[in-house]
Amino acid sequence: MTDYAVVLATHLAATDGPHAARDLALHTQIPEPTASKVLKKLARAGVVSSQRGAKGGYALARSAERIGIHEVIEAIEGPIAVTECSDETSDSFCEYETNCEVRANWQRINLAVQRALSEITLADMAVPGTAELVSLSRSAAEAARMRAGLE
Repeated sequence: MTDYAVVLATHLAATDGPHAARDLALHTQIPEPTASKVLKKLARAGVVSSQRGAKGGYALARSAERIGIHEVIEAIEGPIAVTECSDETSDSFCEYETNCEVRANWQRINLAVQRALSEITLADMAVPGTAELVSLSRSAAEAARMRAGLE
């Protein structure tokens, strides 16, 4: 479902909207019931907006430059967490958590994954081949400078 969400959101970023769910399904080759379900989740998360009527449909809620790919993933999957102990919103408890020697490192890895995903926008995804690899050690500001050609 997350793959479909990225494809649908990227298609919306690359085209002028709004688009009916049926048309989005046709253009992305995602089954219409699945596309509708995913678009509803994206709308609930505020990634896309929906408008009823003859000229209605789905469109991005904000500009593609202001929507990180992490927002699309979180709309479908919930908070991004590599392990349960790195998900601060989870109520689950690992029986090894109190004695775990790698928990802090899992949290560090989780933050790096979240940072990397937040640095790639739907605008990046909408242009084939331009979503550059972002070094996990770089800050968001450094990645932005790289995209602007300042480094």
